[in-house]
Amino acid sequence: MKQSFGERLKSLFSKKTTINEDFYDDLTDLLVEGDIGAKTAYEIVDELQSICSKEKITEEKEIINELKKLLLAEVKSVKLEPAADKQNVWMVLGVNGVGKTTSVAKLAKLFKDKGLENLVLASADTFRAAAIEQLDTHGQKIGVRVVSHQHGSDPSAVVYDAADAVKAKGPGLVIADTAGRLHNKENLVRELQKIDRTCTLKADEGCYKRIIVIDATTGQNALRQAEVFNDAVKVDALIMTKYDSTAKGGVAVSIGRELGIPVAFICTGEKYENIDYFDPEKYIDEFLGL
Repeated sequence: MKQSFGERLKSLFSKKTTINEDFYDDLTDLLVEGDIGAKTAYEIVDELQSICSKEKITEEKEIINELKKLLLAEVKSVKLEPAADKQNVWMVLGVNGVGKTTSVAKLAKLFKDKGLENLVLASADTFRAAAIEQLDTHGQKIGVRVVSHQHGSDPSAVVYDAADAVKAKGPGLVIADTAGRLHNKENLVRELQKIDRTCTLKADEGCYKRIIVIDATTGQNALRQAEVFNDAVKVDALIMTKYDSTAKGGVAVSIGRELGIPVAFICTGEKYENIDYFDPEKYIDEFLGL
């Protein structure tokens, strides 16, 4: 089994008896391997080296503590809850294969269990028949209504109808599952901007959220995906799927530092219950093996 970042960090300290230039070079490489982008890794280690030299810090525990502070400062987090007594619309973005449709179902289950009754899922990935069927199946399993149109229809029309279905029953939440075909970027961007306009129109003020789903194991690819979607429509928050503390997982640091996008939820397994609010301190502690 591949060593976690924390294990490799411990092994670096046991190999390096003196904290010198070589040590910091190796630490930079380690951060890059841990999926913190090269630019971010260099900047963080430079800062760490400067602090440790100024404060005369040479002990392993103290160095790791300073590293934790620097990493924690880069990770952004946000607590997302649908506003009570309002019309909420959440558009869920992401490339195919990151667990987007399952994340939509997990969010729905989370809020349904918290007592939100007026909840509708919008099947706005109309280009993949499998995505429409998948969301329908999830809806049946968790007991949440799904609004879908036929394969190939206009995704923004699906969101429009889903929002009307919620509004008819009073305040509530629409969670829209969207397409993620990055190989056809221009079309994707145009389509997302159209859905974005519909969502803005249909949500009460301040109650529309754009949420991107990324696969935590894909590292710098996830950062690039976040960039593309953030350029198309300003992303408000992130869901990290397939997150496992032994994985590389440092991508939230890069996304936080380079794009300023906060993490809202973390998914650790396949079951509907395997979703939780993101805790930055716990995330960094697990990453560093503390």
